[in-house]
Amino acid sequence: MVQAPEVTEYLKNKAKTLDEISDQIDEVNLLNLKKSHIKQLKEQGKNDIEIQKALEEEFDFDGESKFDSEKDKTGFRQYENACDRVKNFYDEQHTKQTLEYNLRIRKEFKETVRARMGVWEALELLNTLIDESDPDTTVPQIIHALQAAEAARKDGKPEWMQLTCLIHDLGKLLCFFGADGQWDVVGDTFIVGCKYSEEIIYGSKSFKKNPDYYNKELQTENGIYKPNCGLENVMISFGHDEYLYHICKTQSKLPKEGLWMIRYHSFYPWHRAGSNAYRNFMVEEDEQALKAVRAFNPYDLYSKSDAPPVVEDLKEYYQGLIKKYFPDELEW
Repeated sequence: MVQAPEVTEYLKNKAKTLDEISDQIDEVNLLNLKKSHIKQLKEQGKNDIEIQKALEEEFDFDGESKFDSEKDKTGFRQYENACDRVKNFYDEQHTKQTLEYNLRIRKEFKETVRARMGVWEALELLNTLIDESDPDTTVPQIIHALQAAEAARKDGKPEWMQLTCLIHDLGKLLCFFGADGQWDVVGDTFIVGCKYSEEIIYGSKSFKKNPDYYNKELQTENGIYKPNCGLENVMISFGHDEYLYHICKTQSKLPKEGLWMIRYHSFYPWHRAGSNAYRNFMVEEDEQALKAVRAFNPYDLYSKSDAPPVVEDLKEYYQGLIKKYFPDELEW
């Protein structure tokens, strides 16, 4: 087991540099997005008032979702009634997502390029994957991706949010890149290195086979972290969210709201309505992140019951969005 002082030193050395780089990328991405949008509007002959209105609409992402207004949401995320496949998955995840594992896998992530491919090619690869942790759907991932994106499009959400909905699960490519199973790729996420929250699926007692459960240093409210250190500076259990977040942070033009949606969309113990989990780590920016993730959430959750989209009918539109925000090829 990695001792707490070593972990604290690791985080202290890395956090400041990562924060500075992240902030710089966010500022440049947002500025470039607005400049590009203004240029397009001027080319269309729009005047200053029309441009201002269009910009407000482009970056207004958190209005209430409408596509799901008539849906009965009580049938979603019913984990107590989930099949054995889902329950067995969480038993394995809660056993194996240790602090030591999370330190090691982050080091491997930074040192390894697993593949080089474009975003749409990655989506097509995901077409062969079914998520064992999801109690609401058994459809291939590209179908879920398009359902989420089309729901956001139907509600008139900005293009960057439609694209975020489309790609939010692309980190599940880890399943093809030497992952140990699905336990280190999918499922609800949580913070490692501190006390397990009762808000985690199946509760804190589900971690009794995890060695961290018996380490007193790791089972205090703050654990190895300082209060109000910011969620950017804690380790969330590694999986497709963290993986894709770090890829998009350095290789895309998505605004920070889109990056937050990607990183935190499986972090249900934190963003679930009524939960107070992990508030002790939050800073002011995390309140904005929470707002963004909750705006994204309906498109991820409640689009799963929609009729399957026809991939070829939508391919050209979404390839156009991808080209605006991503290079032709990414390092995965």
